[in-house]
Amino acid sequence: MTPQADPVLELFRSTGAYLQGHFRLTSGLHSAEYLQCALVLQHPAAAERLGRLLAERLRALAGGPIDLVASPALGGLIIGHEAARALGTRFLFTERDAATGKMVFRRGFQVTPRETAVVVEDVITTGGSTQDVIEALNAAGAKVAAAGSIIDRSGGHAALGVPRAALVTLEISAHDPEECPLCAKGLPLVKPGSRPT
Repeated sequence: MTPQADPVLELFRSTGAYLQGHFRLTSGLHSAEYLQCALVLQHPAAAERLGRLLAERLRALAGGPIDLVASPALGGLIIGHEAARALGTRFLFTERDAATGKMVFRRGFQVTPRETAVVVEDVITTGGSTQDVIEALNAAGAKVAAAGSIIDRSGGHAALGVPRAALVTLEISAHDPEECPLCAKGLPLVKPGSRPT
């Protein structure tokens, strides 16, 4: 299926969530393309549909019962919750600790050792946030069976150490700031998303 014909990408385009310009990604890399999932997920019917689709893929990858879904705050919250609802399980999220920079469970969230978990994110570029959630789950004694995202903009190259699924896999160029051709052209840099610069 060509990217133009993909119904998930069409949903991004129709909601104005597929942006073009000069963006600083959460990873720190720069890119000419940005997928603003919040603009899609603000529509409950779209969020429910994407969560159901992602849950189906994660269920197949996990190969058994899933006890919980975990996501990084803030980008993974809505899609993680919808995937958990579709899987009929509970949903937890991690937050980044200001002192250590590590993802941690707060708000009374508990993970029981040997629970089977899947990690859900909105967009994967390098996989860093997803990997941080996997590490928090492993530290709590959970078994991480799989990870998933709406969009994988790494072209399938981000390595997480667990099976993973994405509703759409794209190969979108991202550049180190020092080597960014958009910076070299003097194009204004925009930092969308939830994490401050």
